[in-house]
Amino acid sequence: MFCNSETKTKTAAMQLYSPLFFPFFKRLALGIWLVWLLGIFLIGVSFYATQMLSFSVKDQLKKPKLFGNGFSDSSGPTITIFAAPRPFEGSFGERQGLAIRSWLGLSPDIDVVLFSQDPSAVFFATAFGSRVSVEPNIDFTFLGTPFFHSMVAKAQTSNSDVSVLIDPELILFPDFISTLRFAHKLDHDWLLIASSQNLSYSPVRWGADWKKSVADEGKKLTSQTGFLAQKLQRELCERRMLMAWNNCNLPLHNGVLPPFLYRKGIHHHWLLTEALSSDYRLIIDATWTFSNTYVNDINHVYYELMEASNHSDIEKRNWEFMGNIHLGKLYGSFSFHEANYSNLFRISKCGGNYLLINSEQDVAFSLGDPVSFSLRNQGISGPLTEKKILNCLNVMKSRQGVENCSQKDQLQSSDSISLPFSLEQLLSMRADQNKTIVLAVAGYSYKDMLMSWVCRLRHLQISNFLVCAIDHEIYEFAVLQGIPVLEYADIPANVSFDDCHFGTECFQKVTKVKSRMVLQILKLGYNVLLSDVDVYWFKNPLPLLSSFGRATLVAQSDEYNITGPINLPRRLNSGFYYVQSDDTTIAALQKVVQHASTSNLSEQPSFYDTLCGEGGFHRLGDDRCLEPETNMTVHFLDRDLFPNGAYQNLWEERNVSETCMKRGCFVIHNNWISGRRKKLERQVLSGLWEYDVGTRMCLQNWHRTTRLTSYF
Repeated sequence: MFCNSETKTKTAAMQLYSPLFFPFFKRLALGIWLVWLLGIFLIGVSFYATQMLSFSVKDQLKKPKLFGNGFSDSSGPTITIFAAPRPFEGSFGERQGLAIRSWLGLSPDIDVVLFSQDPSAVFFATAFGSRVSVEPNIDFTFLGTPFFHSMVAKAQTSNSDVSVLIDPELILFPDFISTLRFAHKLDHDWLLIASSQNLSYSPVRWGADWKKSVADEGKKLTSQTGFLAQKLQRELCERRMLMAWNNCNLPLHNGVLPPFLYRKGIHHHWLLTEALSSDYRLIIDATWTFSNTYVNDINHVYYELMEASNHSDIEKRNWEFMGNIHLGKLYGSFSFHEANYSNLFRISKCGGNYLLINSEQDVAFSLGDPVSFSLRNQGISGPLTEKKILNCLNVMKSRQGVENCSQKDQLQSSDSISLPFSLEQLLSMRADQNKTIVLAVAGYSYKDMLMSWVCRLRHLQISNFLVCAIDHEIYEFAVLQGIPVLEYADIPANVSFDDCHFGTECFQKVTKVKSRMVLQILKLGYNVLLSDVDVYWFKNPLPLLSSFGRATLVAQSDEYNITGPINLPRRLNSGFYYVQSDDTTIAALQKVVQHASTSNLSEQPSFYDTLCGEGGFHRLGDDRCLEPETNMTVHFLDRDLFPNGAYQNLWEERNVSETCMKRGCFVIHNNWISGRRKKLERQVLSGLWEYDVGTRMCLQNWHRTTRLTSYF
């Protein structure tokens, strides 16, 4: 009854209020329909407006929204500027010092790293505290020229937001830092390039306060209408170019940068072409956006003068430039037709705003006031009008860009690359103060092992080494790697790439070159430490070896038994020995060379049979011999300090380096193993390897990663 009474009450109430409720619901439904219709109308208008805007400016420009609001000029990225200066002496030092001061004056967020091994660079850097540092641990040639690929690799390890590679004489102005600040806000990874501007005279008056001078003179320089266009001689396609990029995990290009010599052309355009072809990053040509100038010196033959050489008869180093062209052709730096210029943008400051322009696609992006950038977002940003955009676009189209550099005539390199130095010149340049040279003899089959050997000596700061090439391939390779190398005059025929190990006919031919080269150097008055390239050096043995005195041949023993004499028959290893230049030694070596020339064996038995007598007739004790005709003494080195490849199975140790260092080893020989590949594998896997064939650089602490797959 209770439920029935309640139901009746609710029904009566609904009947009572229905005249009020139903009109309300009708009005609500009508309002909802109107909202839907208005929404559809607004969506249509918005779509139409978007389409109209995207095809405006004569249907030439697409203008995605690149930036929002809120950008502050006072904030900016941290920047590290990398440069490879010449010694800070004379006019070079003055121009470089002026340039570096202009960089530091732009922002407190800028640090400078100088690639140099010259003491003057360290002295210069101390005046600026922690803001300027010197980095000597990159790859240099034997004449002190840095390798561009090593510079780029080091710059990519920077912890700063932006890395900049710059010519050490380029002067920068405030518009450079403002351009980088805008570029840093891009949501797309980028590589920025700019060609330099050559001034026949300096329009800038630098006061004592160089920070103020940079700001004041920069304003005057950029405010003079038409000054840059009328007074500056552009070198868009020549050698001075600035490069900057944001540091991230994305590489600059797909591939490996060849071992280009810095300041010898080609390298900038090779990297640019590869970056365009790889399409990893947005490539920005900022040549016409900010000022980067240098003062021309008519007494200065740029790039071509001989550096760090005392030989007045060699005035130029064109071989370095031609070597770079040779590398460029080898690695495709002239494949400009493969470059994707749709990824190349030129940046212009237009109406107070920045504009990215792609002439290939007739596309312009208005940057406005940046906060974030995405090529995927569409819209218009900033106060630029269509007329201003068109004017800027037309101006930029009329100016030459770096893409036109690909239209240059290709430079022709000679068929053969060679050093313009004789043996006498190389010896005088490379020998230490005691007139001692470290000599290695190598063929192309051992090029990687040669580079590991060279890198190890560089790491130990041993610079008095010289390489004798027994084939033309290794000679050209060594030249391009910046190694002091001499091509042997009487190159052996049929030198095998893989089958030139101990006991082969090829091995016999190659080893006989070594004693002949040593004899030739001794006759010129230089002491010689001959070292095979499969000898790994833990420390410099020269102070110890030279202490044995004159008329003594100090050699490694090849004896493998742990106990007993180490001067047994034919246990003299001719792959590691030291001799001083004197009449006795020269006479003894002449006998060895003569004996080897009539033997059908390698030169190693000739050393023992000549100096110690066949069967060891001239042995003295357990570690010496005395050649009676010349009175030449042979001293066999302690195997704990100079172990061969079979002694105590050291190569089988879990940590070869640690084991040898505990023993006090000077070197360890990677012999007593047959075959080039097995020898290479043993040394690489042991960790006693100093060269990365993947990056073509010496393994430094900052990139000590060996690509084992490149070998096997």
